Amino acid sequence: MDPFRGIALKLASVICFVVMAALIKAASSEVPPGEAVFFRSLFALPVIFIWLVGRGEILAGLKVKSPMGHVWRGMIGASAMFLNFYALGLLPLPEATVIGYASPLLLVVFAAMFAGEDVRLFRFSAVFAGLVGVVIVMMPRITVFNGTPDPLEQLGAMVALGGACLAAIVQLHVRNMVKSESTTSIVFWFSMSCTVAALMTLPFSQWVVPSALACVFLILSGLIGGLAQVCLTSCYRYGDASMLAPFDYASMVFALIIGYVFFDEVPTMAMLAGALIVIAAGVAIIWRERALGLSASRRKKADAL
Repeated sequence: MDPFRGIALKLASVICFVVMAALIKAASSEVPPGEAVFFRSLFALPVIFIWLVGRGEILAGLKVKSPMGHVWRGMIGASAMFLNFYALGLLPLPEATVIGYASPLLLVVFAAMFAGEDVRLFRFSAVFAGLVGVVIVMMPRITVFNGTPDPLEQLGAMVALGGACLAAIVQLHVRNMVKSESTTSIVFWFSMSCTVAALMTLPFSQWVVPSALACVFLILSGLIGGLAQVCLTSCYRYGDASMLAPFDYASMVFALIIGYVFFDEVPTMAMLAGALIVIAAGVAIIWRERALGLSASRRKKADAL
């Protein structure tokens, strides 16, 4: 174990994911979400392939025991990515980031509903508080309390929440996959299946030939997204998942900075208040799971995917 290296890799992955989201947002005015998912997934593959070769695990990355498990992981994951990218084009970057924090909270709910996981009062209370924080962030976008809401912002908030729900379902599915599939195979085939799934949207959405600048943004989003995935997967070799998980919330800081500097997005008080509640709830759940020793090895692997 090397906690400092683990933390450095975790923060690198967080920064890369936020930069990737910003690049997708910058290109969203030109290209539909399905096309953005295609570029993001396709250009992540070379990075992941080089990583697998460097680790001498290329054969392990290609080998699968449950092909349909990977198909479902790819289809649901691509759908979650599609909704998240759609939301980035409609909402400020920090707000889309905060609503995405609903995913680990919903994972607790879905694990209790569909996997029979025991959720006691403390975790249930933290999840409830976190979801209240998400509602606070979404409230100005979906209600009339602050005047007539923009229909596109309403749609963006609901789409972002839908993406968080699907992301939670994916994580629950991955928890089962790691029982029989290697981490490297899940990482590789996720990008491969997302590329294929995104390509299937071509007949149903208006794909375009992007401008040179948008094309650069999209290609960079794939390369940086692939690097983020590699850093995220690698960090768990050097530190426990429960120790590294709170650093996910550093993405809020980077999203606020990038949103303000590059997109002129000024955070609202509702967004900041809701974000603090969601982050506090998420950290409380992580602390509780660490205290109870619930971060088993298969969860550690699943969290890395």
